[in-house]
Amino acid sequence: MKSLIVVPTYNEAENIDPLVRAIMDLNAGLSVLVVDDNSPDGTGRIVKKLQLEYTDLHLLERAGKNGLAAAYGAGFAWALQRDFDAVVEMDADFSHCPADLPRLLGALKDADVAIGSRYVPGGKVTGWSWDRQFISRGGNIYAQAVLRLPYKDLTGGFTAWSRLALEQVVVPAIQSKGYAFQVELKNRAHRAGMKLVEVPIHFKNRIVGESKMSGNIVWEAALRVLQMRQSAT
Repeated sequence: MKSLIVVPTYNEAENIDPLVRAIMDLNAGLSVLVVDDNSPDGTGRIVKKLQLEYTDLHLLERAGKNGLAAAYGAGFAWALQRDFDAVVEMDADFSHCPADLPRLLGALKDADVAIGSRYVPGGKVTGWSWDRQFISRGGNIYAQAVLRLPYKDLTGGFTAWSRLALEQVVVPAIQSKGYAFQVELKNRAHRAGMKLVEVPIHFKNRIVGESKMSGNIVWEAALRVLQMRQSAT
């Protein structure tokens, strides 16, 4: 199975070099696509230097910061134009452990979508404040209840997609921005009758750099979940 890891970046100069090396050191035959939104800190330049070492490292540069959903949309489109069998969404800040990649991709042997889940047995979160954990857990319970979905981690961004799932779920225009995008894609896959499984992961708070989470993103996600419910009725 030919697999691509899509990593959106904006000002991740401190993380991108060690992350790429950690993925490549798995020796799992993985390719990496960094989707960089013209980071002022030179993230793109670092990736270009790394490309001299790794032939399976690719860079997609965008003109400016245009949101997480748009970055992943561009990465998915790039993958579908090539012969990849699976694509994984992954953060650049080491909150998603590279060592979990083989388990996520392995789960696609019997599923269309493999969700890296913090909230199933065996999954956990470390390094977050109590209020951040409350918002995350509460947001997942809220989305699960409103959309009537059986999955424990709808908002997480560490997910593996089969090519078929991407072709059927991503082709329609994604309306959400930010983290609501994660819920929207999983909801669409479920409504399309695809098989989604949850794989326990250990989520760690970023060590360096700044979080992209904001209050506006939380409110946008809550509103979009209600809109998703209305459009499904």
